[in-house]
Amino acid sequence: MSSRAAGSVLLRHLGPRVFGPGSAPSAAAPRPPLLALAGGGERGAAAAVWMRLLSTSSAAEAAVEEEVAASKGNAGSTAAAKAEAAEAAKEAGDGKKGVVVSSYWGIEPSKLVNKDGVEWKWSCFRPWEAYKTDTSIDLSRHHEPKVLLDKIAYWTVKSLRFPTDIFFQRRYGCRAMMLETVAAVPGMVGGMLLHLRSLRRFEHSGGWIRVLLEEAENERMHLMTFMEVAQPRWYDRALVLAVQGVFFNVYFLGYLISPKFAHRVVGYLEEEAIHSYTEFLKDLEDGKIDNVPAPAIAIDYWQLPANATLKDVVTMVRADEAHHRDVNHFASDIHFQGMELKQAPAPVGYH
Repeated sequence: MSSRAAGSVLLRHLGPRVFGPGSAPSAAAPRPPLLALAGGGERGAAAAVWMRLLSTSSAAEAAVEEEVAASKGNAGSTAAAKAEAAEAAKEAGDGKKGVVVSSYWGIEPSKLVNKDGVEWKWSCFRPWEAYKTDTSIDLSRHHEPKVLLDKIAYWTVKSLRFPTDIFFQRRYGCRAMMLETVAAVPGMVGGMLLHLRSLRRFEHSGGWIRVLLEEAENERMHLMTFMEVAQPRWYDRALVLAVQGVFFNVYFLGYLISPKFAHRVVGYLEEEAIHSYTEFLKDLEDGKIDNVPAPAIAIDYWQLPANATLKDVVTMVRADEAHHRDVNHFASDIHFQGMELKQAPAPVGYH
């Protein structure tokens, strides 16, 4: 036990006796011989303190010994608990390092397997959320802007493509990551605002909350996939922070003001994404970009064969973008017809 700890114990036990209200002797109590010899005044007070210290030293020593023994006992119990936890982790992981998750709340991590009976290794999505997208969708479909609002949305998106082409040029891996960090925002913003509106008005959403949130999650999975293919540089990350911060707030205000304009903008953004991924595929086919094996997360998410390549992944992502294009143009058309989204059944599971 350190000297500081011993000093604190002595002070805790001696303080109340020396300086407490009970330290002053009563008028009726006989004065000890030492106090009688010392007389009154400062000498008498000093003698009183010294007598108190002598009378309580034995008690303090006993208290110190008790606390030392208690600390040793606590250290022993802590060491035993650590040993038990380590043994449990060793048994759970078959000798491998693992994380011991507390089951105090009764929540146990579920053990999942895929269709082949192999243990599922992804926590960001579940086996039943994996799917095979429809690649036969018409990629050339385009909404011709006719009214003023559509033209503003169209040329807004076109103006955003010019600086993107200059910055990324033909680095399609980093371009895809940048694109997905932006594309995952509208679905989350739209779903969140519809969710709050449903709560305020005590009404159903027609399934549109789920559709928009699924779109946001799908775009995020695109990003997680391309993170395995291309590592962004520091200035790529800085650009993502700036663009996402600006785009989120602008789109949030835009959706509050005019949902039909916001969905039309996203529809045109998805058309540009289809064009970008088509150029990506051309470079892969021409050998300008290495057609590396597909990341494991992509194989499980899109249910691809084990020998799938990056070309297969980009093909799936492009088809997803085409489905998002249709959904957002459809949502904008509903608003242009003077209706709310809840009045038209949402295309749940369209992709």
